[in-house]
Amino acid sequence: MPATHYMALLLALLVLALAGVVLGGHRRREREQREHLRELREREEKLRLALWASSEYYWQYDLERRELESIRIEPGRKDDLNLRIDLDADHQIHPDDLPLVLDRLRAYVRGDAPMFLSEHRVQDASGDWRWMRARGRAVSRNDAGRITRIAGTARDVSAQREHERERRIATEVMHNMAEAVVVIDDEFRYVMVNPAFTRMSGYELAEVVGNDASLTNSDQHDAAFYAQSRAAMLEQGHWAGEMWQRRKDGREFLCAMQSNAINEPGSPHRLFVLVATDITDRRRIEQELRYLANYDTLTNLPNRTLLAERLSRAIVRARRQGSCVALLFLDLDRFKDINDSLGHATGDRILRMAAQRLQRAVGPSHTVARIGGDEFTVVLEDLAHAGEADTCAQRVIDAFDEPLLIDERHEIAITPSIGISLYPDHAQVPTDLLKHADTAMYQAKAAGRHTFLRYTESMDSSTRQRAGLIASLRRAIERNELRLVYQPQLSLADGGIRCVEALLRWYSTEHGEVSPVQFIPLAEESGMIVGIGEWVLREACNTLADWQRAGLPGVTMAVNVSATQLLHSDLPRAVERILRETGIDPGQLELELTESVLMAKAGLAAERLQFFRRIGVSIAVDDFGTGYSSLAYLRRLPITTLKIDKAFIDDLGRPGDNEDAAITTTIIAMARSLGLGVVAEGVETAEQLAFLRQHRCDMVQGYWLSKPLPAEQCLAFMLEWPGLPGLAPRATAADARHPAP
Repeated sequence: MPATHYMALLLALLVLALAGVVLGGHRRREREQREHLRELREREEKLRLALWASSEYYWQYDLERRELESIRIEPGRKDDLNLRIDLDADHQIHPDDLPLVLDRLRAYVRGDAPMFLSEHRVQDASGDWRWMRARGRAVSRNDAGRITRIAGTARDVSAQREHERERRIATEVMHNMAEAVVVIDDEFRYVMVNPAFTRMSGYELAEVVGNDASLTNSDQHDAAFYAQSRAAMLEQGHWAGEMWQRRKDGREFLCAMQSNAINEPGSPHRLFVLVATDITDRRRIEQELRYLANYDTLTNLPNRTLLAERLSRAIVRARRQGSCVALLFLDLDRFKDINDSLGHATGDRILRMAAQRLQRAVGPSHTVARIGGDEFTVVLEDLAHAGEADTCAQRVIDAFDEPLLIDERHEIAITPSIGISLYPDHAQVPTDLLKHADTAMYQAKAAGRHTFLRYTESMDSSTRQRAGLIASLRRAIERNELRLVYQPQLSLADGGIRCVEALLRWYSTEHGEVSPVQFIPLAEESGMIVGIGEWVLREACNTLADWQRAGLPGVTMAVNVSATQLLHSDLPRAVERILRETGIDPGQLELELTESVLMAKAGLAAERLQFFRRIGVSIAVDDFGTGYSSLAYLRRLPITTLKIDKAFIDDLGRPGDNEDAAITTTIIAMARSLGLGVVAEGVETAEQLAFLRQHRCDMVQGYWLSKPLPAEQCLAFMLEWPGLPGLAPRATAADARHPAP
């Protein structure tokens, strides 16, 4: 083979070898490229999966071009969501957050922060603001070493922030709650408590965590109670009720407690949240209000409300058992006079002592109630017959025979009047029983007090009559049914008529002649006495003015005044006005008041009396010796006259009457020592007159001299009176036996 052919063949082989090498290298590079692309795709897929699994965005920011590129992998989509966001477009980053984002970006670029980290709000496609947490680091720098690109990830943390916000709010609420909040585990060990628990129990958090909740258990509940509450919590998941607890210092308090089970985060176990409120004070207040609603605070006896409840129950039991119930209605006789004369503080002490004595008399098994003022009731149950009620009433009467000891030096006698009504004889319901017992009690008072009466139907007619009298009395003035009669008073020193007492009479068109003893108490109880009293005062002064014009000078007019007029009306102004209108000199008017009136609200009474004396009006004490007055106090009052009650005059001059004679002479002597005038009321015999004249009584009044007369007859009597030294009586024995109305 020629050399040229050999060289050509060798060259061809070299070319083929070179081509093979080139082709092999190309194929190898292709394989390497495919492998590299596969690895890139795997890494990309891993990145996609990581981004998708973490719900994070991948972002990179070009600081030179100020462009932001972000990638988010959404499940179910084959194409990526590529968003280019211009950081200067502040409508996409919340305006309030943008300054902070830029500050943190600049801090990282300057090297003041190890990485870029920011939480800010970004507007999503729907226009809502979402909280994003972004973090990143530099991925490229320029030749000068300055950062040109930052890349990193971002996560939507809106839900986390909301949960954190709710957690912070819940924590703040729990720490600021007035109620104690306790978290215990399913073995009833403390897990957490709030500050209110510490204030309530005295235990700090560190003292209770890990300890059993029985740490605060009280001895007021037995072990079974606590076991039952725990069992309910475990079985039902909740429990509510009231529970006594014990403080660290040993004091006990009552809680209104409610517990509910919750699942412990990250654990199959449950926790129990207990919310407790200290209701100790509230319960005490409720008990006090319940006591006030059912008991009388002065005597600690049941009041009217509780009486009605117990009486109703007693009637129900009696109806079921076929037994009898009795209701005793008790009123203390003349208590108002005692209360007014001795003062309300002493009156309250008397009521308390009377309540204790009444309870002892009837026994602890029966209900004793105070229904107001000096009125008490007794409920007697399981009675076999009505006579047992009478026996109990008599026992109460006897219990008050012994005086009440006010203090070591003073005692007072007080008596009750009692009315009795029976179930089923008199009524079927509590209200009717109470009404009938009240009616019987008033009849017992009318019968002379210090006694008891059982209700009868005939008593209702008396009650209706009393109501009818009150109704008629309200119209008595406008119908001109009231009139005055006048009874002269004789001076034993010179035999002249020096004073006349005006006395009120009422002739009713419906009821006929009504006694003052009957209608004046009704006028006082109903409050009509103020209007009637002013009418009496004006009428008496007008009569005196008429007498003066008829030629009768120097006579004083005495007018009775009630406690209501003196203490509860503007009597001083009324007296001034009437004196001015009638032209009567104040020195010719005398106001008569009883001892009880003077001692009721003694300070106010003294002030009013001082006013009357300053203008010249005289003051007389009527029925002296029958009240409860303090002589030391009467001495300080501006009194001008004492009137001896008829009760002390009746037996004067009779053999063996030493007591009334001693009382009368003592009153006369006392009056003289005080510089007061003395008038003896109810003088009807010459023997009485002689006794009084012998003991230097100043004046007498009574049927020996004259019965009460109408104005014209009284004027004629006084004008004709001779004033002889023998003091011959003008009234006849017939007049005394048959007094004028």
